[in-house]
Amino acid sequence: MNLDLMLDDLEELVVCESFSADHEALARSAAVVADQGFRRLGARPETIVIDGVPHLRWTFGTPRVLLVGHHDTVWPIGTLREHPWSLDDGIARGPGVFDMKAGLVQTFHALASLPSLEGVCVLVTGDEEVGSRTSRELIEESARGCAAAFVLEASADGGALKTSRKGTSDYRITVYGRAAHAGLEPEKGANAGIELAHQILALSAMGEGLTTVTPTTLSGGTTVNTVPATAGVSVDVRVPSVAEQERIDRLVRGLLPRLPGTRIEVAGGPNRPPLEEASSARLFELACEIARDLGMEPLRSASVGGASDGNITAGVGCPTLDGLGAVGGGAHAPHEHVIVGEMPARTRLLAELVTSVLKT
Repeated sequence: MNLDLMLDDLEELVVCESFSADHEALARSAAVVADQGFRRLGARPETIVIDGVPHLRWTFGTPRVLLVGHHDTVWPIGTLREHPWSLDDGIARGPGVFDMKAGLVQTFHALASLPSLEGVCVLVTGDEEVGSRTSRELIEESARGCAAAFVLEASADGGALKTSRKGTSDYRITVYGRAAHAGLEPEKGANAGIELAHQILALSAMGEGLTTVTPTTLSGGTTVNTVPATAGVSVDVRVPSVAEQERIDRLVRGLLPRLPGTRIEVAGGPNRPPLEEASSARLFELACEIARDLGMEPLRSASVGGASDGNITAGVGCPTLDGLGAVGGGAHAPHEHVIVGEMPARTRLLAELVTSVLKT
């Protein structure tokens, strides 16, 4: 693997900002990713725009192996001025360098090293960081029938592969009450804020074991002297299994008001199913064997709370191995970075994984 070429490609992607909420920036980014893929793979992708969000897919023959990545980042346009691309002492920095533009570079260079791409599909989405809401069906469609999905999200600490991820659910709980003057006749109101407080306590008690139910953003009321007629809370749910995701969903939808004159509305639900270890076990074992043959350090596995598009591929029954991308740290943080010396070995590992699955 030519590290100099890989770093040139990485810089090209990082300096093209691609904030998830900016569709014009995503269109520019998709064009850059498409051009880079064309240079390395010799083929143009299918560009699929859904609700203004551009996704890219390369398909070679009948796919048996799916490689998944995303080109959007959490960084607003202009971040590059504060945190510019840099390469010093073997460390690359810049918005999105770790999550997950280095993974895209490794994908293209791994596939470029193969004698044939027959049986390979590459999917690069544009909305992973905001829940893959426009790309979900595309991911599911691409994963069905494949023998393996390799997700080029950044590695866990120390380069560990991600063999399980919690599933996610997102809810918005809205409480409706009745407004009244807080000084003259508060008894004629139905305080949505107090009702919401009861519901927040009920929600926070739902988590157990590895399952977390976290009330996050709050809103409510209109003026300081008015009994709130409405109030609401967003809820972040992380679960280790489908059974837990279903349990929490039943509990959330079964919430009942405590105060007379109030009612509750529940929006949202399960977003990504969990990536359970059973889905990745065989592929992780294969990766460990290949790493030994390549003379790499023994691979480690990690279970993480964050979700990715790997949750979706696993959810349709496709064996999935995640975290095959960059080694480094600082995802979504100013100190985001990639240890560039690790990129060639990780790229060779991916190439051998694809080759091995295609042979079976």
